[in-house]
Amino acid sequence: MERVAGYEPGSVADFERLYRNSYRRILGTLITMLRNQTVAEDCTQDAFERAFKAWKSWRPDAPAEAWLHRIAINVAINSQRRERLQEAGALIRRLGRPSPPTDPAAVTERSELLEALRKLPPKQAAAIVLRHFHGYTNREIAISLGVPERTVASRLAAARLRLQLRLEGGRRGEKKIG
Repeated sequence: MERVAGYEPGSVADFERLYRNSYRRILGTLITMLRNQTVAEDCTQDAFERAFKAWKSWRPDAPAEAWLHRIAINVAINSQRRERLQEAGALIRRLGRPSPPTDPAAVTERSELLEALRKLPPKQAAAIVLRHFHGYTNREIAISLGVPERTVASRLAAARLRLQLRLEGGRRGEKKIG
């Protein structure tokens, strides 16, 4: 099909000609994007309505049909966003609001790990907590505890070993370390 050029911005007759010449291509683009002919038709009409309102400000530095495609694609994207938001709203209304997540601190308070941490010597427990709960490096732990980095490394290694033996022993029913 031959592309028709020479549109005059603001000319109603030229916009009608543009509409007739490009409607099917715009609709085809939106059907491909949206995979729903009814929604694509609605978006196409909305796009042409928006384009007509902005027709006086169109600049012929780009083809009019390309300008229409840009408007139509933006309308389709906005339509998809609205549809997803409506689906999410309907799902929330149907299922109800999700219950608040369990507080990690409450879970930790009841865990085997916390029990095992409580049985560690305080200096080892401090090193483990600073490392694994707060994410400190060995150097940062050393500075905060006022000890050499090698001491931190040995405390962490000893604490890990004690925790591992205590937790594995508790799961297997083996004798726990005292």
